[in-house]
Amino acid sequence: MVHQTSRDPDDLRRMLRRIDGRGYKAYKDIEGAYGFPDFTLFIDHVQGDPFASPSRLRVEVAHKNAGFPREAYGNKLRKVGLADYLLRRFDSGCRMAGRRAGSGKSGLIGIDSPGQEILERTAVIVDDGGLEARFHVGLPARGRRILAQEADHILLGLVPRIVAASLFYASLEEDTAALLKHVETNEDADYLRGAITRQGLVAFIADNAVLPRRSGVDDRPLDKGRVVRFRSPESLRVGFTLPNAGTIAGMGIPAGVSLIVGGGYHGKSTLLNAIERGIYNHIPGDGREFTVTDPGAIKIRAEDGRRVERVDISPFISNLPFGEDTCAFSTENASGSTSQAANIVEAIEAGASLILTDEDTAATNFMIRDHRMQELISKDKEPITPFVDKIRHLRSDRGVSTILVMGGSGDYFDVADRVIAMESFTAADVTAEARAIAAKYASERQEEGGSAFGSAGPRVPMKESLDPSKGRRDVKISGRGLKTILFGRHTIDLSRVEGLVHPSQVNAIGQALYYARSKYMDGQRTLAEILHLVLADIERDGLDIIDRRAMGDYAAFRGIELAAALNRLPTLRVK
Repeated sequence: MVHQTSRDPDDLRRMLRRIDGRGYKAYKDIEGAYGFPDFTLFIDHVQGDPFASPSRLRVEVAHKNAGFPREAYGNKLRKVGLADYLLRRFDSGCRMAGRRAGSGKSGLIGIDSPGQEILERTAVIVDDGGLEARFHVGLPARGRRILAQEADHILLGLVPRIVAASLFYASLEEDTAALLKHVETNEDADYLRGAITRQGLVAFIADNAVLPRRSGVDDRPLDKGRVVRFRSPESLRVGFTLPNAGTIAGMGIPAGVSLIVGGGYHGKSTLLNAIERGIYNHIPGDGREFTVTDPGAIKIRAEDGRRVERVDISPFISNLPFGEDTCAFSTENASGSTSQAANIVEAIEAGASLILTDEDTAATNFMIRDHRMQELISKDKEPITPFVDKIRHLRSDRGVSTILVMGGSGDYFDVADRVIAMESFTAADVTAEARAIAAKYASERQEEGGSAFGSAGPRVPMKESLDPSKGRRDVKISGRGLKTILFGRHTIDLSRVEGLVHPSQVNAIGQALYYARSKYMDGQRTLAEILHLVLADIERDGLDIIDRRAMGDYAAFRGIELAAALNRLPTLRVK
């Protein structure tokens, strides 16, 4: 928390009266700190125009004033859980306040609205000193003339009421059980994620979990029609004792190669999507509170048209026509197979330990080459080594497991450690049946993967290839929703990077690229080393380390997604 000398709220009221009716830029006079009886209000940045991004404000509340029981923030996980709970209350208060009349964004009050995941954020921070909430206000105007009376109503009326209703235990005491459950669920999920790793598992889905979502654009749990709660097959059931929730049981997926099979619309992709989201903790009532996954999991797909910069895709693709080098492969327009190969190698470089793939979004010629095609097109004329022939080496040589949704090729039975069938959203362990079928009906295809996974050497990003400037501004970086970063004059397309769940992660990644460029890209450090250093700084000092401004729209991300953004920067150069 940043402390500075504060003025009295009456000073704010007098300043507003003085600038009433003046041009909008006169609002700059009210920037500063104001000491209310139980909290301090900071007006950090005033927008230059009623149509510009709203002004940035924050409040600080000392723990002695907030009054929350120590058990609610006794460790880092509980602090994050409490911050998330308070953010949701503050967000609700902003929504109830509504939007008042005026030009542009006049009267708008808002905060970084969370989704189903519990993420460490800069919107609300709980530390040893107290609470801090960062939000935005559209300072009101008619045309470009200040409406001081409306501003007074917002800053000295609505904001204190929202703060009182959301950041003080006295206002939330009747909801203590819900608050503690929120905090404890976050703690339990993180504990469970560590426990499955220690037990040699890469994913766990608790019995009675609700995995289906309402729609592709609504991530809340399905609550209409027939909702099938998850139930583990007996052969895969494992149990854990959590610090708060006690004993739970569910399906544990061991490290190795796992297939998810079944007919169309029976829940294969739903299960994989839940596993994909298991890298995050979820709020109580989400249905996936105790669906957790190896934190190094990443979903890989084909990504036709993406740029690739000097990636060693030779484990999968070699002997291209005209002697093109695949040990340092570059293209401005990758095919489905080359993009999927590059995505896997880049993921390994960034520290991935579990690959998730759905055949629906994969390149067919990358996934399998059956016996008949091998007979027609001999290996010396086919540059692609299919994934089926590298998946075991990926595990043995690189320690990377795979969970694969596969409904169209039984050739993967030969390389799978286990096979899980989904029927009407119910899971069954059919490993024995799949092995019997594989033994009875030999595929006759020739294995083409060689005796090892192959090389995939480190890359060193060049600082000068990251130019954040635009026009007269040395640094111009902004996120646009969940799928785009504007980095200087260039656009980073994240539309097919599936591990991101909130726009604030995109905002933070854009700024973290600049932080990495400024501090660690020296022409010597590898990409993996840079990722490690950036994440270590954030772990030690929080997300504020990436930006000197007190921004309220950053959320935690992984090195895997930071690397994905860097790899999709159109100007990236590596050596």
